[in-house]
Amino acid sequence: MQLVTAVIKPHMLDQVKGALAAVGVQGMTINEVKGFGRQGGHTETYRGAEYRVDFVPKIKIEIVTEPEATQAVIEAIVKGAQTGKIGDGKIWVSPVETLVRIRTGELNIDAV
Repeated sequence: MQLVTAVIKPHMLDQVKGALAAVGVQGMTINEVKGFGRQGGHTETYRGAEYRVDFVPKIKIEIVTEPEATQAVIEAIVKGAQTGKIGDGKIWVSPVETLVRIRTGELNIDAV
């Protein structure tokens, strides 16, 4: 099993969710996070005063999947989140050694 983690722009979540549903993803975990990448934040103006926003709001998506489905999940996230502008986000994949469904005790892929 693999954990696919993606950090995307908040307004792209519905598109990403739809693209993931189209490839059969049945569950995911979503967190509101803040961070910055190459853009390093940005400046905004509020009531005539300019101020710097160092950490940009993002959405972090986590999906546990079978290795055979990982590439399709990645492609769906890219399809749903890509605007072509700076700050579109990142995707990374990590191995998952053990997964347990608490309610039933099912293990690994049966627990997904």
